Amino acid sequence: MHLLVLGLGYTATRIAAAFSAGVGSVAATTRDGRAGTVRFDDARAVGAEIARATHILSSVPPADEADPVLLAYGPRLARSDAWLGYLSSTGVYGDTGGAWVDETAPTGTGRRSARNRADADWLALGARVFRLPGIYGPGRSALDRVREGRAHLVDTPGQVFSRVHVDDIVSGVIAARNAPPGAYNLADDRPCAQNDVIAFAAGLLGMDPPPFTPLDRLSPMARAFYAENRRVANGKARRVLRWTPLYPDYRTGLRALSAMTSPMPVSTAPAAASADQRYPSNSVESSIAITGTITLE
Repeated sequence: MHLLVLGLGYTATRIAAAFSAGVGSVAATTRDGRAGTVRFDDARAVGAEIARATHILSSVPPADEADPVLLAYGPRLARSDAWLGYLSSTGVYGDTGGAWVDETAPTGTGRRSARNRADADWLALGARVFRLPGIYGPGRSALDRVREGRAHLVDTPGQVFSRVHVDDIVSGVIAARNAPPGAYNLADDRPCAQNDVIAFAAGLLGMDPPPFTPLDRLSPMARAFYAENRRVANGKARRVLRWTPLYPDYRTGLRALSAMTSPMPVSTAPAAASADQRYPSNSVESSIAITGTITLE
């Protein structure tokens, strides 16, 4: 199997590494063709990769009210027999007043009309459309925002959000490589208020929670984020993909991230080994080769 990743960003890089490690070869596009990837605007090279691919995944978000991938390569994708996947957003469900939504809920009411259209257009192509809530993971979590002084609490009673650890997106997409076309929500099991996440992260860091910030002092983008309120159900992904999130709530996810970044405890050095002791080598080469195009280390 050969996967073409259109847009090698934070999440897609991890999907590519997992695919190459256990499933098949991978090629990828970036804007500038860095690190052996294909330039997105190199139509001949991208066309050749589309023809070669058994699986094609786009993580490119809409831009200027259009989907750049469909705008540039939509006809070729429509003619392809490859498995198609698209990383979308649960924002297509819009504001539900905190109610649960699954894949049967109405879409197209989200605040970003271009995303709404892209979601619908990829479904029309026969893609597996992965609707994702707030994504967190190494280097991009409430722990980082609290540690760096960028986090804030906002007084929005009754407001809840869903989220998902990046590793659970990876496992969901890999599980869907033989799944039927359609929409799949990949979210954890416990939607909650953003304030709860920030306070828990501060506790893990041994810091006080940040102060409350009035909603009208936030950026327009942040205010738009708080304008929506919904709980995202993941039952279809569990049932059809046989997917189970490794991090079913923000507590388990943040604890795991905290363990990754916490300093190792200082301990007394062990006694020197005697001459007749023999230890096997612990050397492990950790680079992951992405066949033919890029190498992730």
